[in-house]
Amino acid sequence: MQYRPLGQTGLQVSALCLGTMTWGEQNTAEDAFAQMDLALSHGINFFDTAELYPVPPKAETYGRTETIIGEWFSKRKNRSAVILASKVVGRSENYGALSYMRPDPVCLDRRNILAALEGSLRRLQTDYIDLYQLHWPDRSTNFFGKLGYRHQERESVALAETLSVLQECVSAGKIRHIGLSNETPWGIMECLRLAERKGLPRVASIQNPYSLLNRTFEVGLAEMAIREGVGLLAYSPLAFGVLSGKYLNGQRPAGARLTLYERFQRYNSPQAEAATQAYVSLARAHGLDPAQMAIQYVTKQPFVTSNILGATTLQQLESNIASFTLDLPKEVLEGIESIHHDIPNPAP
Repeated sequence: MQYRPLGQTGLQVSALCLGTMTWGEQNTAEDAFAQMDLALSHGINFFDTAELYPVPPKAETYGRTETIIGEWFSKRKNRSAVILASKVVGRSENYGALSYMRPDPVCLDRRNILAALEGSLRRLQTDYIDLYQLHWPDRSTNFFGKLGYRHQERESVALAETLSVLQECVSAGKIRHIGLSNETPWGIMECLRLAERKGLPRVASIQNPYSLLNRTFEVGLAEMAIREGVGLLAYSPLAFGVLSGKYLNGQRPAGARLTLYERFQRYNSPQAEAATQAYVSLARAHGLDPAQMAIQYVTKQPFVTSNILGATTLQQLESNIASFTLDLPKEVLEGIESIHHDIPNPAP
């Protein structure tokens, strides 16, 4: 396994990160324990979770994923072996949608962050979180599949206020470093500006979607990630499993994510299917596993700090981890660029 610097924190994280959002919904605690054991045995020292998980979020499963991880730490006695990332939710556009977490308004103010952090620490059975991330911006902006920016003023918590609360948590030793998620170039630069001018915590990373079907990170964020030392933690590198090819031609395998949950339509457009077919055909023409090709393409990008892998079976996880040793020949990389040129970013 390769290890890469997490921003300017001094921490070295594995190039592959274990994602957890299915644990407690599609996966049992026993499944999750097996995945964590397997990941650690392969040198993966970086796990990512969130108070929101499992997904799809709902009141009856709130916090279950963190609880499972905490139980694993308690039984394995190995908290120090893992660099642990979690997240606090931002403001919901649908008032009341997250009120099962905390009384409305659920947002990134002091009351919410302190309550969310205490809840996560309790469930995770730890007294610190290595990387605490803002799951999405509190302000109105373009994320979760929105490409174009349309300015809209709405009530929101200023980034300076949010960062000041996180500074309290760092000073108290409850979090070590901070990160962003589903953020924009302006959001990163504003956080960096505030950190420099006001002595607030410096952002270490940004967790945004990045895959063969969604390379929008390259447009405005990749240069920033490299030049500012705020690397990408890439989520959905397989676009919810779509890039494995298992959903092509109308297939809906039993137990698969898009079979179980109709709400996940982000990677389901006709353009996305056409691009997926092309990428799968390219991989097979070169004797490669389509999922491994898609994962390794993300992992090798110079702006990527760690590539977050999710799986619902140990076999999937084994195969995904094995992608790290895959060589992508020049002809494959050229083929990927050709497909991207013809069908750019069909599933942002």
